Amino acid sequence: MKLHTFKIGGIHPAENKIAAGKPIENMPLPAEVVLPVAQHIGAPAKPVVKKGDKVKRGDMVAEAGGFVSAPVHSPISGTVVKIDVCRTPQGLPVEAIYIKSDEADREADAKALEQRETPARSEAEIAALDGKAIIDIIKNAGIVGLGGATFPCHVKLSPPPGSKAEVVIINAAECEPCLSCDDMLMRENPREIVKGVSLLMKAAGVSRGVIAIENNKPEAIEALTQAASTVPGIEVMPMKVKYPQGGEKQLIEAVIGKEVPSGGLPIATGAIVQNVATAYAVYRAVVLGEPLMDRVLTLHDGNTGRNLRVPFGTILATLTEGLEEPEKIIIGGPMMGRTASTLQTPMIKGTSGILLDKRYAHRRPVENCIRCGRCSDACPMGLEPFLLATLSRLKEWDEVEANKVANCIECGSCSYACPASRPVVDFVRLGKQKVMAAMRARAAAKKA
Repeated sequence: MKLHTFKIGGIHPAENKIAAGKPIENMPLPAEVVLPVAQHIGAPAKPVVKKGDKVKRGDMVAEAGGFVSAPVHSPISGTVVKIDVCRTPQGLPVEAIYIKSDEADREADAKALEQRETPARSEAEIAALDGKAIIDIIKNAGIVGLGGATFPCHVKLSPPPGSKAEVVIINAAECEPCLSCDDMLMRENPREIVKGVSLLMKAAGVSRGVIAIENNKPEAIEALTQAASTVPGIEVMPMKVKYPQGGEKQLIEAVIGKEVPSGGLPIATGAIVQNVATAYAVYRAVVLGEPLMDRVLTLHDGNTGRNLRVPFGTILATLTEGLEEPEKIIIGGPMMGRTASTLQTPMIKGTSGILLDKRYAHRRPVENCIRCGRCSDACPMGLEPFLLATLSRLKEWDEVEANKVANCIECGSCSYACPASRPVVDFVRLGKQKVMAAMRARAAAKKA
């Protein structure tokens, strides 16, 4: 069997997927949630509730702040106790809606959960939906990319004039070490995911869909292959196990053999990429009428792992209650995750994992660069990370931009490969942030 992959760079970190094979557990609804209005790329959502308002589970509490934005829905019934600032998993202060439930609210939610799998639309009604109607449902449900990037799903399905989609690629690689949430979602819900893929294909106006899965997930591959066997146009494509196989540009190259042009959009290749959990969310929105209110994530403490369906707005303190206090909490995975700044940090749409493993709590001592070039060999974008890191450290922002820092996908392969334990990706990320800010400022000045 041919295993597809990207050509340049890549690494093979230890997988540490100890939660693989462990069934998804439904976390009880919390008594209180903290819902940031910025859970996606683009303009923050705008609150449509105020202190003292009563809300029901599934109610929209913040509307999209623009085209590139997404609404926010409450996963619990309750009362808005305040609208204040919270810290996101990225450590940024953002506006958030605080909602608290009482006993009556929790009883109402328990009854609602019993009906959660009841279809809101018949097969005939779903078949009658055209692409625009599906996109509108996705938009109103607040669905974003659930692989971590959190780009609004409806925006990807609405390419700019002159662009045409030819294929929908479902990113089911889950190449990040320690995470198994997508794996278990595929094993337990293959038919629902395939239905979600077919809906995405209809919305995009394409006849081909590819579900790309790394070959270390044989149970998921088998389940989805069987589920897709009777659905025209959908194929399951096993991928070589290599990090960062799930990078959007790397996945497009591996699946259709085309490269996203530097500075260009993925749609230039004719591909629309969506995460497998996003496809499942599309199924729930279109078939069950459910907005995006929760997601499956992996809780990994080094000894045991769990796959949990967690309502958005649940804070870290609730998730880690009863566990040994960790030295550090990483939100996400060991390669691309961020360290949590407080236990009051809420889980949001892009949260795919909680990492408590002591092995990732400390960095090795940093030594001088030995000019070995391993970071360049590992870079899947063909960049020179050591040069970008040095220029960023020296604040040579023009040179950083000239050396294509905007192409960096921040995968961390350079830092992983470095024998001197240098925080290469941290310096490169800083340079990228500075350059992107300068590029946005120039674009705004041109419009003025």
